[in-house]
Amino acid sequence: MNAKSQNLPQPWVDPDDAPELTDEFFEKAEYRIGDQLVSRDEGAAALRKSLSRGRPKAEQTKQALTVRYDADIVAAFKATGKGWQTRMNEALRDWLKSHSPA
Repeated sequence: MNAKSQNLPQPWVDPDDAPELTDEFFEKAEYRIGDQLVSRDEGAAALRKSLSRGRPKAEQTKQALTVRYDADIVAAFKATGKGWQTRMNEALRDWLKSHSPA
C-alpha cells in the first residue's frame, strides 16, 4: 500500500445510513452544557434558548417616540460618543429625581 494513500479523502457515507433517532434514544440521552451534566428539562430549555432568534428580551423595555430637541443639545450629547442616547435618558431620569413630573 502506498504511504500517501492515508491522505486521500475518506469515502462519502450516505446520511440515510444513519440510525433513526427514536424516543427511546432521547430518553436514555445524557444532556450536557459544556462539560456539565444537566437534567433533561435544563437541556431542553437551553436548546430552546439557543435556537431563539433576535435580541434577548430586556427586563425593562423602551418606548419608541419622536421628540424634537434644540440642535445644540443633541450636538452636545452626540459629542460624548457612542451611547449618547443612553446618557440623555440617564440625564432625564436624574432630572426627574429632583423635579415633579407634573
